[in-house]
Amino acid sequence: MLLERRRREFDDLFRPFRDIQRTIDRIFDETFRNLGREEFFETAFVPAMDVYETDNSINLEIELPGLDKNDIKVKVEGNVLTVSGEKKAEHEKKDRNYRVVERSYGKFERSIMLPDTVDTNKIKAKFEKGILKIELPKKEEAKEKVVDVEIE
Repeated sequence: MLLERRRREFDDLFRPFRDIQRTIDRIFDETFRNLGREEFFETAFVPAMDVYETDNSINLEIELPGLDKNDIKVKVEGNVLTVSGEKKAEHEKKDRNYRVVERSYGKFERSIMLPDTVDTNKIKAKFEKGILKIELPKKEEAKEKVVDVEIE
């Protein structure tokens, strides 16, 4: 009887830990069981972007690894520049039991409101080594002018 009581006390002491372990096991089972589903491969693709300014232009550099320039569209409507496209999944899903899928795929679109100082008629874009570089030239009147003033 004493032995039975001790066993129940021992079981009660570790019950919360067993519950946690069961929960973790369930989460892992559900995650790995669902890895073959399409939605795990077609995750949101949001390309990273850097923006910097020089005296003559505002410049964008957008990372688009694995894409070809034909997969990308750049357009200006009013004062909004939009970069869009689609990064298609490259890997074969048949006969593979993926454990980790970190690369993102799918349609993307990034829109940037352009300041009035940008000359939208002179925008240039270049795609090289997975980086889309867009140059947004400033209007002449928007460029800072330095005038030396003579002191009398």
